[in-house]
Amino acid sequence: MATNSIKLLASDTQRGLAELVAKRLGLPLTPVEVKRDSNKEVSFSIGESIRDEDIYIIMQIGSGIVNDKVLELLIMINACKTASARRITAILPNFPYARQDRKDKSRAPITAKLMADMLTTAGCNHIITMDLHAAQIQGFFDTPVDNLYAEPSVVRYIKENVSVDNAIIISPDAGGAKRAASLADRLDLNFALIHKERAKANEVSRMVLVGDVTDKICIIVDDMADTCGTLAKAAEILLDNKAKSVIAIVTHGILSGKAIENINKSKLQKVVCTNTVPFEEKMKQCPKLDAIDVSGVLAESIRRLHNGESISFLFRNAPY
Repeated sequence: MATNSIKLLASDTQRGLAELVAKRLGLPLTPVEVKRDSNKEVSFSIGESIRDEDIYIIMQIGSGIVNDKVLELLIMINACKTASARRITAILPNFPYARQDRKDKSRAPITAKLMADMLTTAGCNHIITMDLHAAQIQGFFDTPVDNLYAEPSVVRYIKENVSVDNAIIISPDAGGAKRAASLADRLDLNFALIHKERAKANEVSRMVLVGDVTDKICIIVDDMADTCGTLAKAAEILLDNKAKSVIAIVTHGILSGKAIENINKSKLQKVVCTNTVPFEEKMKQCPKLDAIDVSGVLAESIRRLHNGESISFLFRNAPY
């Protein structure tokens, strides 16, 4: 059992998930002050002593302000380090720049590795994230990384909200086949996949269904939804192949660009995202959006990490 205390920190904006985690742990958020000067520089201060305490910084990073949030997080970590915190853990449910995990063309950066280097240099001792776009990102760090899974929460949502007797799991691309197969096994369902060819990034030129979806409720599963163009086209393909209805469940609802417009115009019955990314305002613009709360998983991971207990229990189980 740890002899020091848990201190939860969050930014002054987009702190909904942090407040939910704090409520589950029965702890207050540590008071902080964030100032933004006229030239947009950020100054940060902590309202109480954190010397020799266990610090957990919860940061939701959504679309449009990624770079501002990353720098804010680095400043917060460094402030905790200089304030003599015992251990600093960054909780990044949606890891920024996760899609830039390899050198896929000449003279391209591996920005996910740069993120790892910056977090470590700032003073971060541990990372907790969820459904990394590429599992090898964990190897970019010299510090421990716990990659949690949204699958247990998704399984519970499907059992409670979908008629599983007549459902089928769909992977929107070959890369997500392993994720879809794992979820299908948990639910004892069949799965199909859609092969897609991209003309350029975020633009799909052709999609082909592999599998039979006749009279089935199709559940598309993916790790993130950005502009949602792929999901909209996938729904059309599935319905053209005599599917009964289509819903999409994604871990990170980035929902950038024309995402809301694409969802509203699409044949998708529903798009379900976890609250790893803040999208409360977008839910007001789109009645098809629904949310899965993962604050219980994050709160339990904090409790277990602080007390030196195993976190792997959460890979297959979602706390209520």
